[in-house]
Amino acid sequence: MSTPAPLRVALAGVGSMGRNHLRVIAAHPECRLVAVGDPDPEMLGAATRQTGAAGWGDPIAMAAEAEIDALVIAAPTTAHVALALAAIERGIPILVEKPLAATPAEALGIVRTAKASGVPVQVGHVERYNPAVLELGRLLHARWLTTVYSIASRRAGPFPARVRDVGVTVDLATHDVDMLCWIAGERPTRVYAELAKRKHASHEDLLFGLLHFPSGAAGMLDVNWLTPAKRRQLVVVGEEGMFELDYLTQRLTFTRSDLAHPELLGGYAPTFAGDVAEIPVETHEPLAAQLDAFVRAVRTGERPYVDGEDGAWAVVMATALLDAAATRRPVDLPPDGKLGI
Repeated sequence: MSTPAPLRVALAGVGSMGRNHLRVIAAHPECRLVAVGDPDPEMLGAATRQTGAAGWGDPIAMAAEAEIDALVIAAPTTAHVALALAAIERGIPILVEKPLAATPAEALGIVRTAKASGVPVQVGHVERYNPAVLELGRLLHARWLTTVYSIASRRAGPFPARVRDVGVTVDLATHDVDMLCWIAGERPTRVYAELAKRKHASHEDLLFGLLHFPSGAAGMLDVNWLTPAKRRQLVVVGEEGMFELDYLTQRLTFTRSDLAHPELLGGYAPTFAGDVAEIPVETHEPLAAQLDAFVRAVRTGERPYVDGEDGAWAVVMATALLDAAATRRPVDLPPDGKLGI
């Protein structure tokens, strides 16, 4: 069997995340980076010198005209919809960095247009490819927790000067609402949130969010751009115990509940230490695994592992959290988990 020709891939946006995509695309054996688009001449020049790809100062013109087989979109969020639609109109599969779009209307427009055209849309919720997350999913599927009580996610770090078009909810919390839904195996029916704006000029930079799932599981989000050190953590509590996951170190532990054998602190305060097990995880780079999945979807036409509907849901949930904070009351989501796509 002959080896298929490398996919001709274009990259729109070479900011901080775009440069990571540039690196993994250039290193992928089944991809050939043929075009890079960015309006910043300095960043564009650095990318083209590094890779030998053709440079386009207008990324939308690149999406509409370049001879390519696939497009990776890592431009600012507000530019996603125009870039995505330009590629979809030509039948070109796209990988869109999360969030899929700045608003639910834009996200749903991308998904509906792609569905009508039969064009694959993958969304860059890269945490789904984290090996610790994949192992957690395998253990949950194996019923290590017969009932999930709560899922708590913390995504915190310093303020990123690169993000000016959206706040921390749309930029970062979209990761976590997607992850909580994936773990729960369902969409929430109700959300509530509190926000704060401390350093960002025009958008919120702190979110505390609550999600209610149909099964009764509760979700909690702690997302901010105010913490001086980066933290990426997840805790899943259920009937048999608790999983703790660190996205950055790809470390996963399980603490088994041991309510029958309490220990005493100072002779009088009961505590239940539990039995902590370190779960073996074979580490790899999630962004490279995400590109593998995209290449597979482009070549086979199969539904992407994280598809446009997943991405649209994340934007809808993030917007609902913003609405809940603005109105100071819970916001209901579609009870059937459908967006009418």
